Amino acid sequence: MGSHDVVVVGAGLAGLAAARRLREKGYEPIVFERSDTPGGRVHTDMVDGFRLDRGFQTLFTAYPEAARVLDFEALDLCRFDRGAVVRVAGKFHRVADPMRCPGDVFDSAKAPVGSIRDKLAVLRFRHRVHSVDPDELFARPESTAHERLLENGFSPRMIERFLGPLFTGLTLDPSLTFSSRHLDFMFSMLSSGDAVVPAMGMGEIPKQIERDLPPGTVHCSANVEKVARDHVVVDSSRVDATAVIVATDAATAERLTDGQVEYRGSMGMATWWLAATEAPAHRPMIVLNGEGGVLNSLAVMSQVSEQYSGDGRALIAVSTPFVHATEHEIRSALTGWYGPSVCEWETIRVDRIEQALPSQPVGLNPDQSVRLPSGMFVAGDHRQNASINGALVSGRRAAEAVAARLCRDC
Repeated sequence: MGSHDVVVVGAGLAGLAAARRLREKGYEPIVFERSDTPGGRVHTDMVDGFRLDRGFQTLFTAYPEAARVLDFEALDLCRFDRGAVVRVAGKFHRVADPMRCPGDVFDSAKAPVGSIRDKLAVLRFRHRVHSVDPDELFARPESTAHERLLENGFSPRMIERFLGPLFTGLTLDPSLTFSSRHLDFMFSMLSSGDAVVPAMGMGEIPKQIERDLPPGTVHCSANVEKVARDHVVVDSSRVDATAVIVATDAATAERLTDGQVEYRGSMGMATWWLAATEAPAHRPMIVLNGEGGVLNSLAVMSQVSEQYSGDGRALIAVSTPFVHATEHEIRSALTGWYGPSVCEWETIRVDRIEQALPSQPVGLNPDQSVRLPSGMFVAGDHRQNASINGALVSGRRAAEAVAARLCRDC
């Protein structure tokens, strides 16, 4: 394939964002992707007329980088209800931020997920994370997420019944041992914007970025075997470049860079996609399990966007951070919630994703260098923070670092 300005390895959100930023700066990158479609973990498949994302996913409109680089209007974003419904003591209870959902104050106050003191602690925590720029949250003193919640006055009951399931859904870490900085950031995003999905599925996000690239920029089904400062080997052919960006998951980046990128582990998830003749919930809301057990959350995606279902049936996403949970375990829990009608729900697909999100342990630098000792560059949410926003930021940072180096080399 000759020589190119920049080779980007990986067409996930970080790689696509890097390629688009390089185009904006006047370079002509080429992107190699191992799978048959771009998008990485952010992908949507059509299965039997249903739109199935790669595991349950959402976008937060408050993500600053996403708001800057994505055309939200063109994505036709569909919003989940603010707050959540929590299953506690055999019943469903509405819980919402009183500052953003004043109409739900009474229901939230009655919900047996915590005391009045806990609910006042939500307001104080909200003020603390909104008092600084989102980027500054990653410079605060650090502890585990669980310790941060206790420090902010939340009771064990509030954590167990509401905050634990909520942040488990966002981080896939039911132990809440991830960094308190990431907790602060995600709470800020939750309380200042909306959780949304594009009407046609989460896969519309990478498609939108790819459309800004010239045809032929992204090459799928391409196996990158080796990377170096000035070339890559793709399907046994050498491709020369003035710069190389490795924008893969951390485990693949560690292998390709001979350990210059450290893989620190990842969090997994499983999502059951189920079809039912009648929706178990009639509002676009996320249902959290505050009773413990394998099931963590449920969302009726066809209530959020009708485009998720092609035949009028309800499309239900049921998620757990336990990758190897069985269908019997999931259906038993659902039957306890909704009764014997669950037996009639059809399983459309089960997504078991071992590396759904990179781990965010205490002590991890949230703003890691995008330049490696070898002179190669690296991008991915494992270099920033485990979110769509982190992936987009890391792609931009890698592209700008490449452009700065190439400009100095001129």
